[in-house]
Amino acid sequence: MNKVLGYIEAGKNEGAKLLTGGKRFGNKGYYVEPTVFKDVEDNMKIAREEIFGPVMSFMKFKDIDEVIERANDTEYGLGAGIVTPDIEKAIRVANALEAGTVYVNCYDIIDYNTPFGGYKDSGIGRELADDGIYNYLEQKAIIVNTDEHTLP
Repeated sequence: MNKVLGYIEAGKNEGAKLLTGGKRFGNKGYYVEPTVFKDVEDNMKIAREEIFGPVMSFMKFKDIDEVIERANDTEYGLGAGIVTPDIEKAIRVANALEAGTVYVNCYDIIDYNTPFGGYKDSGIGRELADDGIYNYLEQKAIIVNTDEHTLP
């Protein structure tokens, strides 16, 4: 909770405008209010790092190519979300994003038959589905020469 609240403070200190939330929720447990920022710039901590908490940043853009370039300009790539009525455009953007999971018109829906994992510094390998078991297996190649004339 304190780490998430630290990101919220960083956003405010770096000039992002807090629209709602930003505080601890209640006095029991480790809950943070859903938090929304606007006027977020690419160089701000809340735009560059993965915040595992209820914090959303609104950022303006000129066109889809700019969105893709800016979204991929990070060392992380666990998940991305696209909200649009234009599914064709969403598929184009989703294919271009360097993220392990891209949600379109939804977020954080997990299907245990679908591999889960990130790109770049957001993890190694995949969890869930068939791909998840591969991390626990070792493969071996055995090559046998059956031509007796090549042996010493």
